[in-house]
Amino acid sequence: MALTAGAVLAGSALASTAQAATLPTPTIAAKGGFVMNNGTAKALYSKSADTRRSTGSTTKIMTAKVVLAQKNLNLDSKVTIQKAYSDYIVSKNASSARLIVGDKVTVRQLLYGLMLPSGCDAAYALADKFGSGTTRAARVKSFIGKMNASAKSLGLKNTHFDSFDGISSGSNYSTPRDLTKIASSALKSSTFRAIVKTKSTKQKVTTKSGGYRYMSWTNTNTLLGSYSGAIGVKTGSGPAAKYCLVFAATRNGKTIIGTVLTSTSSTTRTADAKKLLDYGFKK
Repeated sequence: MALTAGAVLAGSALASTAQAATLPTPTIAAKGGFVMNNGTAKALYSKSADTRRSTGSTTKIMTAKVVLAQKNLNLDSKVTIQKAYSDYIVSKNASSARLIVGDKVTVRQLLYGLMLPSGCDAAYALADKFGSGTTRAARVKSFIGKMNASAKSLGLKNTHFDSFDGISSGSNYSTPRDLTKIASSALKSSTFRAIVKTKSTKQKVTTKSGGYRYMSWTNTNTLLGSYSGAIGVKTGSGPAAKYCLVFAATRNGKTIIGTVLTSTSSTTRTADAKKLLDYGFKK
């Protein structure tokens, strides 16, 4: 009997090994992709994972990470929305949190405006507040410097930022592997986690006249609510970037995190991410 039981056990072990070996590698539309186990940092899937590509608004993960890393950060401190931020949105035809000049908006609210509707005006406001210098241009340059310093501190060799929002002048790039590592690091912040898993929010902001208004923002990441266990992270798009998504989900205490860059549409980037998450959870 002992021999038979041993044979059965050996057989089942072989069967499970064979099953793992025959798990088909998913085919994705994106030109680059990377997936890892967030707990162990073990790579589970790789497609041109170290090829530098334009990142679009997935850049804003680092924008948020730099803000949240500030010493003595007060998330409830208020920032007055400047005309420069709205002028920038218009000139770049950029995605917007629809911030209104003169409104006083908290840092926390700006982070929601940055990560949910992908507001480039919110990104500009944060860069202006948390950069250092006597002019806005100097503060923005300083903030982008902090983004690059943060990438360097993570040991990333294939990432460079030239903007606070992904609207690049030609040298804003990363890779699926590097972006996944940036997101993994950012997710260590409870504030970041709370924001990126939010499907929609209504925020009360103070107007120029001292009254208040409500701002409503919806997350551009359609994985939230359509994929069981999805916890974030950020969409991106642009002429060079095409369609990008940095994604993460948790099931049964296991978190899978990854990135797809240069996918073909907003629909396919989500489909790519779902395939890769399914694959990651089975590995």
